[in-house]
Amino acid sequence: MSAAARVVEVVLPRRLGTGFRWLIASSWASNLGDGVALAAGPLLIASLTDDALPVALAALAAWLPPLLFGLTAGVLSDRLDRRRIVLTVDLVRAGLLLALAAVVATGRASVPLVLGALFLLATAEVFADNTASTLLPVLVARDDLALANARVQTGFVTVNQLAGPPLGAVLFTLGTASPFATQAALCALAGAFVARLRLPARAADRPPTTAWHDVREGIRWTAHHPAVRVLVLTIFVFNVTFGAAWSVLVLYSTQRLGLGAVGYGLITTTGAVGGVLGTLAHGAITRRVSLGALMRVGLVVETLTHLALALARSPWVALPVFFVFGVHAFVWGTTSITVRQRVVPHDLQGRVGAVNTAGSFGGLAIGSAVGGVLAQHHGVTAPFWFAAAGSAVLVALVWRPLRHVAHD
Repeated sequence: MSAAARVVEVVLPRRLGTGFRWLIASSWASNLGDGVALAAGPLLIASLTDDALPVALAALAAWLPPLLFGLTAGVLSDRLDRRRIVLTVDLVRAGLLLALAAVVATGRASVPLVLGALFLLATAEVFADNTASTLLPVLVARDDLALANARVQTGFVTVNQLAGPPLGAVLFTLGTASPFATQAALCALAGAFVARLRLPARAADRPPTTAWHDVREGIRWTAHHPAVRVLVLTIFVFNVTFGAAWSVLVLYSTQRLGLGAVGYGLITTTGAVGGVLGTLAHGAITRRVSLGALMRVGLVVETLTHLALALARSPWVALPVFFVFGVHAFVWGTTSITVRQRVVPHDLQGRVGAVNTAGSFGGLAIGSAVGGVLAQHHGVTAPFWFAAAGSAVLVALVWRPLRHVAHD
């Protein structure tokens, strides 16, 4: 076996199957494009206005669609051909991005137009991401889900958080339209990889039901499962505070820390380096620490992160904080999705995942609106002070309920 083949076998073991390799290739291509946009989108808005509120609205445009359309996406992914949904949405996103690139290249971009485009792209992404998350439990054995999710998360932090944002920032400095044209090509490539998937046959059609019945079924299942219920509620309340702070991160990095466009991308990259460490150490950590204890430690880390950033004035102080936060964020993310995939029945994966998504992005949407108003009236550090104080209160409220989260 060649050295390259051995590396592939370690990273993507053969036992996970060819289908998993096509799925993760699609995930990496799509996430690289999303990472490019992660830096390019806010930079484009910031190049059109220096008002804090529109910059925060750019975050809201990305975070509101999962709240509005997440449950609908969950119903569709449990009813329709999942591979076809992901493929169709990837091609739609590619077309929207090419149109946005053309508008930017011709100098016709405006704040309302860009915000509208970001909202449409985020809406399409809701359907792709929700459905893609249901494919992994179908392709991979239950006992391998933790390993498969760790590989997905490692790829996510490597290309979406580590490589994508600096690439997006560099492309933006070379030409404001080029990041969006690049993302369009990557979405098309992701669709091509998904087209190669061959999924197991699904169970016979269920008796016809209404969409509202299906939504209620997903909500009811989530509400009655202690571990999943606690995870959904916790991510909702903490994303309110996180969203408030992170919605003005581009202004915080440029005005408070004195970083330029490439420096803004460096912030996300630093968090991603921590994320890589977190995902690589995930197995060792969860073998030694209960999930309830892990969640509690993570929430304390998140609270201290907001406090440290509210006080920081130098990138040399702030960047190590982003690194530690990255470790926490991706350990928690890998753990929570594995818990959910192991316990949720296959025919409910889309809807329960959508309930989690609605809670997550509902918190982000509320938080981004709060952060924009606070930054506009009290400066770019005000959202971080709000996040630190709010997180401290929320830690006290969810400390006991987190005991419901235990090893499966």
